Amino acid sequence: MILSGCASMISSATQKMADNLSRAMLNQDDLEIVRAGSPAYLIMIDSMIEGDPDNVSILLSAAKLYGSYTSAFVEDEERARRLAEKSLSFARKALCLDLKSLCNNLDLKLENIQPLLNEIEKSQQPLLYAYASAWAGWIQVNSSDWNAIAQIPKLTAMLQRSVELDENYDDGGAYLYLGVLASQIPPGLGGKPEQGRAYFEKVLSLSKGKNLMVHVLFAEYYCRLVFDQALHDKLLKEVLSSNPVEPGLTLINTLAQKRATVLLAESPEFF
Repeated sequence: MILSGCASMISSATQKMADNLSRAMLNQDDLEIVRAGSPAYLIMIDSMIEGDPDNVSILLSAAKLYGSYTSAFVEDEERARRLAEKSLSFARKALCLDLKSLCNNLDLKLENIQPLLNEIEKSQQPLLYAYASAWAGWIQVNSSDWNAIAQIPKLTAMLQRSVELDENYDDGGAYLYLGVLASQIPPGLGGKPEQGRAYFEKVLSLSKGKNLMVHVLFAEYYCRLVFDQALHDKLLKEVLSSNPVEPGLTLINTLAQKRATVLLAESPEFF
């Protein structure tokens, strides 16, 4: 009993440290500090998983940290694919620990996994959403691979199930992913950009405009797809005039302002 109690305390302390690492990164407004310090964070969380390999919370923290670092700072395509694969592997292991039926059938067709998605309960939403987020990051860095693109319908179904469970989760984050996915293909080729716009507008409402990356992705994916320069520039100017400091979003908002500066400078030539 004593040994069991000690193990539980150690696991709890390790999980708390992982959560604190994630918060520390997301609340940082100096991009260079995060860029330089992130590899140490990643090695540290790898060591936590070595010591507690079946801790779902730590696995999800690792998936989020690797995914955030990759999307924010990794420009080399081969390295991005490798790190996104690691993020997804952590998320998949967590999924397999707590949602075994879904995990064991992920490679089947959508019609086979939809009933399993429908069985997921609200208490399991964080796990479902975390896996979908890691999967979205993996698909993004493998967008030149048609095998990866072919997985988008299953990812979309996961995100839609998350919305059904609680659309407010992560300030409507599932709608942001859905907005990007729906704004990939021009309407002339069968795309549904107006559905994408509805998703972006929904997450803007749910997040109360605090997540500036929503504005940036709205402009970059929807506005550029339909050549709406007026809305494109309006959204980006709102980003640049906003205060980026927001608990849990400061790093993302700082990155959003950096990206908005680039997109706005390109606007006259693009449109």
